[in-house]
Amino acid sequence: MNASLPILLLPIGAALIAVVSGRTSAPSPKPQPTVTKIWDQAPHNAFTDLIRFEGRWFCVFREGKGHVSPDGALRVITSSDGLIWESAALITSENSDLRDPKICVTPDGQLMLYAAEALHDRSQYSHQSLAWFSRDGRHWSQAHRIGDPDFWIWRITWHNGTAYGIGYGCGPDQSIRLYRSRDGKTFETLVERLYDVGYPNESSMVFERDTAYCLLRRDGHPSSALLGVSQAPFTQWEWKDLGVRIGGPHLIRLSNRKWVAAVRLSDQRARTALCWIDPEAGTLTEFLELPSGGDTSYAGLVEYRKELWISYYSSHEGKSSIYLARVPVEEP
Repeated sequence: MNASLPILLLPIGAALIAVVSGRTSAPSPKPQPTVTKIWDQAPHNAFTDLIRFEGRWFCVFREGKGHVSPDGALRVITSSDGLIWESAALITSENSDLRDPKICVTPDGQLMLYAAEALHDRSQYSHQSLAWFSRDGRHWSQAHRIGDPDFWIWRITWHNGTAYGIGYGCGPDQSIRLYRSRDGKTFETLVERLYDVGYPNESSMVFERDTAYCLLRRDGHPSSALLGVSQAPFTQWEWKDLGVRIGGPHLIRLSNRKWVAAVRLSDQRARTALCWIDPEAGTLTEFLELPSGGDTSYAGLVEYRKELWISYYSSHEGKSSIYLARVPVEEP
């Protein structure tokens, strides 16, 4: 697919510069963020992640007939410049709906693609996390089962040669557990019952030296998001209530030392938003709404050459499609 589509300028792009710098006066003129649609080939295109690997961009997402449908497959697309994208791979399953793919780089220099399969036959269990590996993003290994059945390892973060991921219960047990792995294929449980109030589920972890941070979604009672903090060896956690409901969380720490989360907010309308996270105060503050609406969110985040690159999906133009946003990052 040639994705040289018209670029949409965000009408509030300059607000990012003002908020980042902390000024209340008019911001100095700088390039505005840009957003492009990069893929819309399937009836429903959703649940993205993004990475830069060996000089190329790789974006992964789910293709299917609908938001929930039995035919979910994992599409990998690639680009050298972020403008023109082509398909690199399509991973399918006859026995399950493949959902919410994520992608990372292992310490030995491989791409690791992982997702959950929602099984058609649920006589024994309903979900199983899977991982695939590749040296070039085009040719992928067979699937490896990771974690436990019915505990969906939603996002994995590598730290000091170890992969950490939080799995959430997809059955009667609505708790989360913390896993770790040395090779990305064999995961052991580090904390069996990490949190269990308010149906905790999707999460994103960031490590800063010996401190781990976790942005956690909840969908029960209460349903507000949490920010967790833990010191090595990451077996004891403290949680702060952020007071807002989110979906599809992804958290990163920028080179200017600011913490940014991409989430779905739905307080007034459904949208994909960028938010500041203050770990000390335990607050989440929206600063930029990306062009989005309806069925939307599930972003990938990469800081590259003084820009924050964001993949996400949205149905605000009618069809659920994949978008790429680029937002300037202020110097520290």
